[in-house]
Amino acid sequence: MKTINIGLLGCGTVGTGVAKLLIENQSLITSRIGAVLVLKRVADIDINRDRGIQFDKGVFTTDPEEIISDPDIRIVIELIGGKGIAKDLILKAIDNGKQIVTANKALLADCGTLIFDAAKKKGVDLAFEAGVAGCIPIIKTLRESMAADRIKSITGILNGTCNYILSKCTESGITFEDALKEAQAKGFAEADPTLDVEGIDTAHKLAILTSIAYGTEIDLDQVYVEGISNITPVDIECAKFFGCKIKLLAISKCYGDTIEARVHPAMVPCDNILASVGGSMNAVQISGEAVGDMVLYGHGAGMMPTANAVLSDTIDLARNILNNSGQRIPFLSYQHNHVRHISVLPIEKISTCYYFRFSVHDRAGVLAKISSILGNYNISLKSVNQKGERQNGSITIVMTTHLAEESNVRQALQEISNLDIVTSSPVLIRIEGK
Repeated sequence: MKTINIGLLGCGTVGTGVAKLLIENQSLITSRIGAVLVLKRVADIDINRDRGIQFDKGVFTTDPEEIISDPDIRIVIELIGGKGIAKDLILKAIDNGKQIVTANKALLADCGTLIFDAAKKKGVDLAFEAGVAGCIPIIKTLRESMAADRIKSITGILNGTCNYILSKCTESGITFEDALKEAQAKGFAEADPTLDVEGIDTAHKLAILTSIAYGTEIDLDQVYVEGISNITPVDIECAKFFGCKIKLLAISKCYGDTIEARVHPAMVPCDNILASVGGSMNAVQISGEAVGDMVLYGHGAGMMPTANAVLSDTIDLARNILNNSGQRIPFLSYQHNHVRHISVLPIEKISTCYYFRFSVHDRAGVLAKISSILGNYNISLKSVNQKGERQNGSITIVMTTHLAEESNVRQALQEISNLDIVTSSPVLIRIEGK
């Protein structure tokens, strides 16, 4: 039986899971692909740590070049992460004719065009299912299952850390800071959670999904990004009052010659399926002309769920090797010469519904002043409510709107914030999924 040798770059949490599945499920994998996948070499800076797996003697090295230059290794799995050495090693491995599997969404979102071009020219495959939404097969769904359909929109919860924090805030009424500490204690958040809580990790993933869905070049810089660190218990309670939950959403929509690509907190009505996605789970809702709406749900991170996605890609590439059918599926779903630049709408041009929270002096005529300014900018109100009791001479007014354009909303809120009746900056949260 044919053997296909694999080299693993990086043996941290996910890398250990990949090795575990490769070693412990080898007979199962062999029975499914008709070849033996052998983990020939593992490169990591720590070669002595006990990973709870029985590796073959001499499999570890601290020198990744031993994997990149080994002619017997056909598939290289990159799990180092980041945009430094990982980029250099992937490009060198491609140049050496290796098939590549990676979970490195930051690298692909930032340098994807360069890497895909290199792989295309060399005639090798590059697979990255694990880079978006963990074990959820969203890349495969977009590239294969929906190959005949026009995708209209993608809306997803793509970061388990943020979803865990917002779920805890909703369930327990605790602050963002306390929920973050709990997430860190349970291993759901990094010591430095910036990439997660400020929406950057989600933006990396959305940039990749948007490119695949609409056949456009990856352009991370045009994705609007807003994190969850300013969400307060007051806004969580107001969301409940309006029959909603607050989620960090990744939203992409196609209008033909323009697209939306934005990441931000949003109030989601409780009867929307995404509102029910709790804890550290992920979900992606896809809308297509033929299929209508579909939702994929599962673990967006974690050792074994992500390792499964990595090995799913590895098995696909092994099957390609066995059948001499490389680059059967385009990296970004569309043929290379059909990937084009589609303009991304600036956030000011999008239209949606909004939630506003104002802290104002308790005086006659306050509501009339605010409503008048909103009306001047064509912002139609759906509801107006006073929340809580008067405190230090101030009251809290919350409003929801009908559909409005973001540029009008921003101008109106700026004008309102300059009024002497306003005691703190107005709060805006978009309402999605109605």
